Amino acid sequence: MNKPKAIFNWSGGKDSALALHKVIASGEYDVKYLLTTVSSGFKRIIQHGVREELLEAQAESIGIPLHKLFLPGNPDMEIYNSVIRESLMKFKVENIHTGIFGDIFLDDLRKYREEKLAEVNVNAVFPLWKMNTHELIKNFVDSGFKAVIVCVNESFLDKSFAGREIDESFVNDLPAGVDPCGENGEYHSFVYDGPIFRRPVKFKRGEIIKKIYVSSSNSSEDYTRVPETVFRYCDLMLE
Repeated sequence: MNKPKAIFNWSGGKDSALALHKVIASGEYDVKYLLTTVSSGFKRIIQHGVREELLEAQAESIGIPLHKLFLPGNPDMEIYNSVIRESLMKFKVENIHTGIFGDIFLDDLRKYREEKLAEVNVNAVFPLWKMNTHELIKNFVDSGFKAVIVCVNESFLDKSFAGREIDESFVNDLPAGVDPCGENGEYHSFVYDGPIFRRPVKFKRGEIIKKIYVSSSNSSEDYTRVPETVFRYCDLMLE
């Protein structure tokens, strides 16, 4: 029996890596593409700020073709929904009717994804849904994954966390109230090695960059932001 074909919503970070690892291990789906939204102006992963060439290196090491969706910086929901819908319709021509996501417990985000995929008769799957995030981060480290923090929200974490490795020390240093997987937008990460990789992605750390975002009601990223939020990004460069 043929496995259902799927696209995987790939952010380049920890939750995506764990979810993809779980999907591959289960053998339930045939993941045909990694799907990532990239800023058309800056050539970086939207939200995470990771350079496009590092994203490409990840996909090459994983061995699954990468499909990039180029969007303007901080796109409004109308543009975002239009680009996503157009891509999903193209995937359906290849008999791909499943989208897989690494979300854990953001109910509004899951509802949004399910509704948008349902509009074009695509099924949404969430392999990590409602799993304990303390156990997930421990599993991430114990499984041999390697990742670096590329973005921190200063509403939750100070700038010293930007550029740190995700390891036992990092988890122990997280302040009370911060989700260990950063599921409330506390931080974002870049995974560069682990069981889904054929070889490590080699990179070097650059400068720490401060950015202030002011959200609008039409932003596609509002679920992680208050009206004005300070972020610290650790710039990574491919070696």
